[in-house]
Amino acid sequence: MSVHQPLGGKLLTTPFIILSFFALIGGVLMLERFIFGLGAVSNLNNGYAWGIWIAIDVVIGTAFGCGGFVMAILIYIFNKGEYHPLIRPAVMASLFGYTLGGTAVMFDLGRYWQIYNVFLPWYGQLNSVMFEVALCVTGYIIVLWIEFTPVFLERLGIVGLRKKLEKFLFIIVAIGVLLPTMHQSSLGTLMVSMGFKLYPLWNTTLLPVIFLITAIIMGYAIVTFEALLSSAGFQRPYDTTILNKISGITWILLLVYLVIRFTDLIMREQLGLVLVGDLNSIMFLLENLFFVIPVVILASRAKRNSPYFLFISAISMLLAASLLRINTYLIGFNPGGGWSYFPSIAEIMVTVGIFSFEIMLYLIFVKTLPVLHRVEA
Repeated sequence: MSVHQPLGGKLLTTPFIILSFFALIGGVLMLERFIFGLGAVSNLNNGYAWGIWIAIDVVIGTAFGCGGFVMAILIYIFNKGEYHPLIRPAVMASLFGYTLGGTAVMFDLGRYWQIYNVFLPWYGQLNSVMFEVALCVTGYIIVLWIEFTPVFLERLGIVGLRKKLEKFLFIIVAIGVLLPTMHQSSLGTLMVSMGFKLYPLWNTTLLPVIFLITAIIMGYAIVTFEALLSSAGFQRPYDTTILNKISGITWILLLVYLVIRFTDLIMREQLGLVLVGDLNSIMFLLENLFFVIPVVILASRAKRNSPYFLFISAISMLLAASLLRINTYLIGFNPGGGWSYFPSIAEIMVTVGIFSFEIMLYLIFVKTLPVLHRVEA
């Protein structure tokens, strides 16, 4: 079992101050949106009721937060204790991704002050995919905070309560594995329900499976990305032995995904659309190019031991799965009626502000809480 400790050090560094600036801009624009309405800061319209606040902040943001989900499967389901040093950073990243993603939903709600109606049983629509996603995401946010509570208790020195909580933590972990499996697949189901409005390259009944597999891939990719970046940034040794094994798992998942993806296109007789040359085909090729790059890199055992190649493959996987979600929710979606959408500067800055705030929280947590495992100087 690994021992964790705070990194310590200054909080008000130059990167932290720069991030604070972007977070402040995003906060001001959020306030303007809540006071003056969606039209004051966004280009959303009756055709495109969802913009980048849903596609990026929620759909991609929660997929970025799957690190805790996938590491819990490895450590607690498959009993691979060797990966334990990575569990706390992974859960923390999930905590930030889901909490801020869940909060970002409110930006898109016209009557955000009535969001509590989602949780009132007499308003529940059991046949609604969106209702299921809302409940699962909310439930998983609660689960993640409970999973992370031992870190706070350890920092405060409340040992007795922490040990009691850890005895029952396996129940919370089990729920934490179930909930993302449900709502990550349902984010694909949500777009299946759009029918003919979704371009054929992404319009498939396999979208739930595709979204779930790529969410798992993103989970392992973000764990690798965060581990390598924190090691470089905080001058800690690279966990290449552990990351090598994780990359082997990810490589298999990538192959499975690509087989499913292109077999589906062939079976639906839509493969020809890949070479049409329009925006949809170009974005599809770009999306899958980023899926192929890590397959080529991780096929080499030597490159799996290289922090450089592991980092490149992790970034490529994150870009690939993010493009899949952007293509499905925005590029490949056409509501008809001549509607068009491109995000406003304010929308973009709100998203930048949210991600900046997330990185700020990461820096605060790793420097003040026992999140990262202890290493020799």
